[in-house]
Amino acid sequence: MARPALPRPSIAKAPLARGRALARTAGGGVADVLHPLLVVARGLRALATAGRRGWERTPRERRGPALFLGAAGALAVGLAPYGPLLALVGLLAAAGWAGRERSALRNTPTEAEAARLRTLYEALVPHFGATDDPDPLYAYARTWETAFEEYAFADDGRPTHLALRYPAYFADGDPVARWRVERLLAAKCGRGREYRFDWDQEAGRLTLSVQPALPTTLCAQRFVTAPGEAILGFTDPDAVRRTVPVTDLDGRADQHAAPVLWRTGARSTEPHLLALGRPGSGTTTLLRSLLLQALPYADVLVVDGAGSGGYGFLHGRSGVLAVESDPAGALAALEWAAHETERRLVRAHEARRLGQPAPDDIRRPLWLVVDRPAALTHLTSTNARPGPQELLRGPLRHGRPAHISVVIAEQPDGAESLGPYVAAATRARVVLGPASYEQLHRTLGAPPPTSPVPDTPPGRGFARLGDGPVYRLQVPATPDPYDDATSEAQRGAVLALLPGYAAAPSATEAVPSTAPPPTPR
Repeated sequence: MARPALPRPSIAKAPLARGRALARTAGGGVADVLHPLLVVARGLRALATAGRRGWERTPRERRGPALFLGAAGALAVGLAPYGPLLALVGLLAAAGWAGRERSALRNTPTEAEAARLRTLYEALVPHFGATDDPDPLYAYARTWETAFEEYAFADDGRPTHLALRYPAYFADGDPVARWRVERLLAAKCGRGREYRFDWDQEAGRLTLSVQPALPTTLCAQRFVTAPGEAILGFTDPDAVRRTVPVTDLDGRADQHAAPVLWRTGARSTEPHLLALGRPGSGTTTLLRSLLLQALPYADVLVVDGAGSGGYGFLHGRSGVLAVESDPAGALAALEWAAHETERRLVRAHEARRLGQPAPDDIRRPLWLVVDRPAALTHLTSTNARPGPQELLRGPLRHGRPAHISVVIAEQPDGAESLGPYVAAATRARVVLGPASYEQLHRTLGAPPPTSPVPDTPPGRGFARLGDGPVYRLQVPATPDPYDDATSEAQRGAVLALLPGYAAAPSATEAVPSTAPPPTPR
């Protein structure tokens, strides 16, 4: 008869489960106790990151004064009674505020906002959807919550911020495909505003944000620039790494603006500029602003092809060789500029051959400013005189070694008559006024950073220097001081920048209006 099996001792699981619960409780208690320290540590890291980014964005010329002010502030806090203790308490309070758990930008939308987001989602289905996708991110049967991550609305109910995801098979590297989506979102979110689109191709994320309008209260003034530098206008603060002190029309001087700098001279990569814009867009204002900035260190020659008379206030001023408004004088001035380019090249070559520095008469920069050269083309169709394009070929080709900068302003309908060489030599581009996406892309060689709007103030547009990025641009107000519509503040600002009248032009400075200039020896 087999012996019955002895009962095995049962393992007591209750103490083990009780120990796990005790450990979990202790861990939660420790987390609750250390939560303030974690928040402060997270805030200190956020403050350090913000400080590092702010230091990187600070221009180099302002880092020294910033360090001095910081050291002076630290010394004052250290010498004050209870200063270090109060500074520590303030730092901990700031770290706790920066490290707090913030609620996401996405909140529960109202019924009207939800309906608008639904409309945006359904409008994007033809662009982001695919019929052969088994689990599409964009489909009419799905809801917008699956694709829209963040959103914000203005008081008028229009979106001001939108972050959405798009499928990986969307051709986000194709500018045409991206432009279609951007145009759709700009139309659905509300026209008349400038939208910025940030495409994160690695994460498949698109962020839309409304850009604030650039200030229009800045007028002509003496900017802090080096010789050979000219400010085309002002752009967004995060687009460039340099700021300059400015004064607005109200007289407030404690301001800084982000300039779009154009460098000219022998070492410039883009010595010539082309500005396009409709009448009233501000191209003449841009040329007047550049002339006032160049007069302290350069000679200028102005050719007003349209004969508008917007440069009459420069007549007889020191450094102004001539201001030609009639067609015959304009062509004669261009012929003189072509011969002057040859003369400077010959003198520079002789100096280099003899091992001597360049003479002083060719080292002073010369600015050739031509407003609407296409209006002069019809004058050469009936005679044998060379046209503006042929006369500008020499200064454009050899302008950099001859210290000559050419600035051309033209309307969009006359840009094609400039010829391919003028377009190839002027790689610094400015487009002012209303313009379509295709026109901006074709003229600047790159898509604009924001969506173009149909209504813009004078002087508003885009600028690009060579192969660099495209900047939003606002040209400082530089009206004709002799115009009756000019305000007294702007008239005084422009007249204050003008040099004195020249006593008598020398023979080398005089530009003949009728007889062609002599050939240089």
